[in-house]
Amino acid sequence: MNERFWETTPLTELTAEQWESLCDGCGKCCLEKFEDEETGNIVYSRVACALLDLKTCRCRHYADRARLMPDCVTIVPQVLAWPKWLPETCAYRLLAEGKPLPSWHPLVSGDPDSVLEAGQSVFGRVIGPETGEDPLMNLIDWIR
Repeated sequence: MNERFWETTPLTELTAEQWESLCDGCGKCCLEKFEDEETGNIVYSRVACALLDLKTCRCRHYADRARLMPDCVTIVPQVLAWPKWLPETCAYRLLAEGKPLPSWHPLVSGDPDSVLEAGQSVFGRVIGPETGEDPLMNLIDWIR
């Protein structure tokens, strides 16, 4: 892969490998979320998607996620026209907004553990839907 490709290649021109490498594996986008009708802000819940592996913070069925979870939004350049539904720290959103990747992003740090070490992962902080918890009763404010 080209070194620091994300700084020189438009999102629409990335290879599939480059595109996938932008995901830092934080798991934030895989949480139940809601749009505040008054402000338009996205509010996150600590209840994760049923497909999120809470130990690895990766999708258990990534290739089939859209079929298995019809409300799962596949992140493609066209979706990034309005990236506000993604966390502020998401590489896809940052790049779509013309911002740099954070120092803890694995592409910058060279270390996949840097996401967890920087406190950016949902690891150990969220629950699965099998708990039966109501996402609206489990809203969180540590994701923006």
